[in-house]
Amino acid sequence: MPTPAPRTREHEPETVTTTASHHLSPAFPGRAPWGTANKLRAWQQGAMEKYLQEQPRDFLAVATPGAGKTTFALTLASWLLHHHVVQQVTVVAPTEHLKKQWAAAAARIGIKLDPDYSAGPLSKEYHGVAVTYAGVGVRPMLHRNRCEQRKTLVILDEIHHAGDSKSWGEACLEAFEPATRRLALTGTPFRSDTNPIPFVTYEEGSDGIRRSSADYTYGYGNALGDGVVRPVIFLSYSGNMRWRTKAGDEVAARLGEPMTKDAISQAWRTALDPRGDWMPNVLRAADQRLTEVRKGIPDAGGLVIASDQDSARAYAKLIREITGTKATVVLSDEAAASKRIEEFSEDGSRWMVAVRMVSEGVDVPRLAVGVYATTISTPLFFAQAVGRFVRSRRRGETASVFLPTIPNLLGFASEMEVERDHALDKPKKDGEEDPYAESEKEMAEAEKQQDEDTGEQDMLPFEALESDAVFDRVLYDGAEFGMQAHPGSEEEQDYLGIPGLLEPDQVQLLLQKRQARQIAHSRKKPDEEADLLELPAERRPVVSHKELLELRKQLNTMVGAYVHQSGKPHGVIHTELRRVCGGPPSAEATAGQIRERIKKVQEWATRMR
Repeated sequence: MPTPAPRTREHEPETVTTTASHHLSPAFPGRAPWGTANKLRAWQQGAMEKYLQEQPRDFLAVATPGAGKTTFALTLASWLLHHHVVQQVTVVAPTEHLKKQWAAAAARIGIKLDPDYSAGPLSKEYHGVAVTYAGVGVRPMLHRNRCEQRKTLVILDEIHHAGDSKSWGEACLEAFEPATRRLALTGTPFRSDTNPIPFVTYEEGSDGIRRSSADYTYGYGNALGDGVVRPVIFLSYSGNMRWRTKAGDEVAARLGEPMTKDAISQAWRTALDPRGDWMPNVLRAADQRLTEVRKGIPDAGGLVIASDQDSARAYAKLIREITGTKATVVLSDEAAASKRIEEFSEDGSRWMVAVRMVSEGVDVPRLAVGVYATTISTPLFFAQAVGRFVRSRRRGETASVFLPTIPNLLGFASEMEVERDHALDKPKKDGEEDPYAESEKEMAEAEKQQDEDTGEQDMLPFEALESDAVFDRVLYDGAEFGMQAHPGSEEEQDYLGIPGLLEPDQVQLLLQKRQARQIAHSRKKPDEEADLLELPAERRPVVSHKELLELRKQLNTMVGAYVHQSGKPHGVIHTELRRVCGGPPSAEATAGQIRERIKKVQEWATRMR
C-alpha cells in the first residue's frame, strides 16, 4: 500500500488537499519548475479540492501538455487508495511507451503498477496495472472482470483516444462501466470526428451543438502565466517549390501564397523532401537556434517530427552532415524505441528524429527546439506536437518550433491559447464545407502506430523537383514579426540568436526590436538588392486560396456599391485604387494589397456621405 496521506475527520476529505502530496519524494515530479518539486501546483491542488468536495464517479481534467496531469492523477490515486475508496488502480495509456512511463512515475510515490500485465491474477505486490487502449480493445472482458472483483480507479490518459474508433470506445465502455471511479485526462480534448468519448459529459450549447464538458480546465494561457510551461516562438520558412504532377506537368509555387488545397499539399511535401534545399536550410537554422538555446540551457535538445521512416532516416543523415554528430532515430512504438527515447532524455545529445509517435505524451523535458516536418495538419496533432516542447523546468526557458509557411499551421500557432472542446455535432449549411477540423482519415493516419513504412511516399501524386528556403516570419503570442530574409543572412541570424532564457514579456520586446532593426536596415539598401518581399510580417497575411477568393469578392462588392454612389464605372475605380494603393490588377494582387484597396474604397465612400 502507498505511504498514507494524513488522516482527516470524517465528512471533511477536502482538507487533505493542502498536504495531499506531502509524502511525495523531492524528485516527484522529477522536473517540476522552481519551488514546486515537493508540493502540488496551484491548478493540481485546485483540481484535487474540487474532486474531493464533489467525490464524483467520473471526472474529466483538461490540462495543457506539460502542466503535470500525471502528478495530479497519481496524487489523487494515492488518496483514494489510502482512504479505501478504491482497492486497485488501472491506468490506460495511448502507447506501450507511455504505459511504462506511468508505471515508473507511480513507483516513485509508492504505487506499484504492472506495465506488462496480460491476463490472469495480478501479483499481490502490485496495486494495479498499466495497459494501452489497444490492449483493452482486444480483451475488454478481462478488465471488466477485474473491475467487478475489486473497487477500481481507472485513469484514462489522453481520453480522446477512446474515440479513435468505434471498437475502442465500445471496449472502454464494456471494460470500465463497473469501475468505482473513473478519472479522464487530456491535454487536447478536441477531435476531428464525432465519435463520442466514453465517460465524458456532453452539454448542448445555444447553437444546438453538444460539446464535451470538463470538470476542471487548466489551459496553456494560464500555465504560461504561472510559469508552468515555456513560451513558444514559432519560426516560419517560405520558399519556392517546383514539382511534377502525375500528368507530367511541372508546377511552381511559393509557400505562403494562396493556392488550392491540393497545391498546398504538394508544395508542402516538396518542401519536406530531403533531396531539396528547403529541409537542409531549415535544419541548419534549427541547429543554430539550438546552439543559442544551449548557452542558457546546456542540455537542451531538438526534435524533428517526420512523416515516415524514409524521411526520418534522411533527416538524420542531414543532421549528421550539418552538425557532425549523430541524431537519435526513433522509428516505431516498440521496446527498442522506448529505450532510445529514455536514453536521449538523459544523455544530453543534440537531436532526435522521430516518426509521428513521439508527438504525444512522451516526457523529454529537455526538448526545447522542434522542426515540424510532417504534413499532418489537424489541430489535435499540432497541439500534441508542440506539447513536446513546452514543459518548463526553470524560470525563463523558451521553446522554438520551426515550421513551413502553411496557412493552417500558422493559424494553429497563433491560437495556442484557444481552448477547444470536443463537439459531437457539426453544423451543416447548404454549400458550405465542414468548418471543423481536417478529415478523419488524416487524423487516423496521424495517430496510428508506425511499426513499418506506410508506403505513403509511393502514393504521392507528384514528383518533387526542387525547393529553396526563405526565412519568412516569427509568430509569438498571436503576433507576427520579421521580414523575409535569405538563410544565413544577418537578418535571419538576428532571430535565431534570441537568447534561450527570457521572460515572456522580454521575448515580445526583443522581437519588436529585431523587426525595427530589420526594417531600418532594409531601407538603407538599394532597390536592386531588395530581391525579397520588403514588408513586415503583419502586412503579409498568409491566406488560403478560398480566403483570397472571398477577399476579391468583397472588393468587387465594395467597388460595385461605390459605383452607384459615385457614378464612376467599375474600371475607373479599380484603376484609381491601383494608382493610389499600388500593386498589380486585382486578379494578381496579394491578400494584403486587396485589403488595402477595400479599406481605401470604404474611406472614399465615407467621405461622400
